[in-house]
Amino acid sequence: MRTQNAATHTLKAPHRAGRARGRKYRMPFFRPEPPYTHGQPERTAVLLCNLGTPDEATAPALRRYLGQFLSDHRVVEIPKLVWMLILHGIILRVRPAKSAAKYASVWTPEGSPLAVWTAKQATLLRGWLGEAGHNVLVRHAMRYGNPSIASQLDALKAEGATRILILPLYPQYSGTTTASVFDAVYTWAASTRNVPELRFVNHYHDDAGYIEALARTVESHWKENGQPDQLVMSFHGVPERTLHLGDPYHCEARKTGRLLAERLGLREDRYQITFQSRFGKAKWLEPYTQPTIEALAQKGTRRVDVICPGFTSDCLETLEEINMEVREAFLHHGGKEFHYIPCLNDTHPWIGALSRITQQHLQGWPTTVAGADAQEDARKHALAGGAPQGRCPVAH
Repeated sequence: MRTQNAATHTLKAPHRAGRARGRKYRMPFFRPEPPYTHGQPERTAVLLCNLGTPDEATAPALRRYLGQFLSDHRVVEIPKLVWMLILHGIILRVRPAKSAAKYASVWTPEGSPLAVWTAKQATLLRGWLGEAGHNVLVRHAMRYGNPSIASQLDALKAEGATRILILPLYPQYSGTTTASVFDAVYTWAASTRNVPELRFVNHYHDDAGYIEALARTVESHWKENGQPDQLVMSFHGVPERTLHLGDPYHCEARKTGRLLAERLGLREDRYQITFQSRFGKAKWLEPYTQPTIEALAQKGTRRVDVICPGFTSDCLETLEEINMEVREAFLHHGGKEFHYIPCLNDTHPWIGALSRITQQHLQGWPTTVAGADAQEDARKHALAGGAPQGRCPVAH
């Protein structure tokens, strides 16, 4: 016997009546599929994914954002029960107000710098792909905050996308960033009935176009300001234990730095590769950025330039941590000149490189839209085969 309501099934098996009586089984949940019309074009799409940002530079907005970010098991590898007590009992009571003040110091009239630059990159990428003959949809999403990955995948499906390339804006792979983006896509797919074809870009840390874009940014800065005594390449840090557990991030970051130095023609004594944004008391990848720059100042280094190659968009970690906190530390310890070199943002060499990376991973997928005649022909064949008139509940 089976009784049913909208959310659950109650199953009663005769041979297990004693144990199964009253046990409830929740029905799988799937998102409603968007309407489909026979003959409508199948589209190819690209989803640019970045880390995320709060909606506002306020404590409540930071509490929501940090709550989502720091609840990700990819970000904090501590037993969940223990970590939830720390997160909700201490961190989310104290940190949001402090972080909100930091965000307010870099907030722009358009909003969060990370959100602004990521949206511009998506718009420009679609234009560059169009110039190359690819008629594809391009949207951007944030792993934490808005617009979410799930909402943008829903939007792409509603626009007719049946093939979606997931392109994280992290040149170096890390389980804490790249894999977390993939987790969000997998979670969305698990509640989607008609899952589109999906492709994922793992990394492009040694892509020639990416390295060239970084070099052009540095050279442009040096052309106007001259060269420093030291170039520091600061990458976001991660706990050192992740390296020993198989995460390739450390190696990929160092390779990016080495290739950039080679492209710039720098001797080994003219640059350093460091890691920033340490959180907590555990040992993270070394050398740490701020102590390294303080030591340079104490040794008499007059001028330091800092670039953050792992960040494709300027954000809190570059504009506040590096250009404000680390700058102050360098000058306080005796340094004379501190130059922050902006991220790639919307520079032409970077968007061109991003376009080529995208095209490489789109190979084999149709990236043009069928003409009106072909669409009408497909619709007529579907109707002749018994398809319903107008909107069809199933995409074919």
